[in-house]
Amino acid sequence: MRELIAYASSFDNEKRNGGFMMNYGIAIFPSKKIQDEANALRKRYDPQYTKIPPHVTLKSAFTMDEVTRDQVIQELKKIANDTKPFTIHISKVSSFAPVTHTIYFKVEPIPELTILFDKMHSGIFPDNNEYSFVPHITLAQDLMEDEYSDVYSSLRMKEVGLDDTVDRFQLCYQLDDGSWTVYESFVFGQETT
Repeated sequence: MRELIAYASSFDNEKRNGGFMMNYGIAIFPSKKIQDEANALRKRYDPQYTKIPPHVTLKSAFTMDEVTRDQVIQELKKIANDTKPFTIHISKVSSFAPVTHTIYFKVEPIPELTILFDKMHSGIFPDNNEYSFVPHITLAQDLMEDEYSDVYSSLRMKEVGLDDTVDRFQLCYQLDDGSWTVYESFVFGQETT
């Protein structure tokens, strides 16, 4: 969610057209077991460690006012109701190099994730996607070249085989200090509209 944090940091909450604008993003937070695995590395290699827990970004940061937020929430409820729980598999440590020195747990792309991503970039949602969808959980970012090389060469040797059941996603919002918190969770097949 580095792109979420970077994008959102460029915006200040502001009054626009009579509504208070805030930064939002949509993410899947994995189980505690996977978060603990990721955080063991993040606390050493990710300067955003304290800003948001480990997650898979479904929609990078975007701004909206309260009226739009309420409309988006109704749409997210519909999307959640149309989605069945599914399993994700984390297969290895990978990197976005040479584009960035970001190291991540690779979440195997599956149709369920792609469908969620696509739904959150069409209709009433702004299409603010800058990159192809690569499901991942960030472990390290903003590393200098030498540190990146050392860390990545070590981590890519790590055997990874983690599975997790996904049964919800979260709409998050950014606080004034740059950290993110959950605004609302959307449980698959259980939302009232």
